[in-house]
Amino acid sequence: MTGTRSGRPPHDDQLTPAEWAVVEFVRHGLTNRQIAERRGVSLDAVKFHVANALGKLGMASRAELRRWDGIRRDSALGGKERTMAGDAKLGPIGQVARTASDIAAAEAWYRDVLGLPHLFTFGELAFFDCGGTRLYLQQGQPGPESILYFRVGDIHAAHGELAARGAEFVSAPHMIHLHADGTEEWMAFFNDPDGRPLALMAQAAASAG
Repeated sequence: MTGTRSGRPPHDDQLTPAEWAVVEFVRHGLTNRQIAERRGVSLDAVKFHVANALGKLGMASRAELRRWDGIRRDSALGGKERTMAGDAKLGPIGQVARTASDIAAAEAWYRDVLGLPHLFTFGELAFFDCGGTRLYLQQGQPGPESILYFRVGDIHAAHGELAARGAEFVSAPHMIHLHADGTEEWMAFFNDPDGRPLALMAQAAASAG
């Protein structure tokens, strides 16, 4: 029949949905093999989409693609006006990232032992709320990472409760500093399931009189 086209319908965006999905993973720093595993497709399929995206965007390298700030048309940010240069201001820290060798075990530990509110999990990623700051866990080989310090009101009570839930403490609560006004800084260190340090922290104000 004349006037008809075979194959997939044309897209009204510069990249197809599959290409966009792969490009977002590239911009996040994943390798082709990691992308293939996340998407459940072959390595050749990922390479095909990367090559197509590079060709459509007129780019010569993966490094260029990773720095490209394009937005897919159906994104919630697609129709928003860009912030003018000089107007952007940093807000509070919104997320802290940490790796875990076993994401299922880590999810259970942070939820059941530490008691952090679990936000959501998809694939090898799990997210928790830490009093307004989001904790992002990603399955991978643990390495040297920042220590997470959790503020608590009563550090001895928190220490006893977490220890009872199975947290492995390497130090009891102890004062690390005494401020000039008499305020005490207290900390207690414990390990996550991969043996990396976490800490409780609290302040104790000097009693009046």
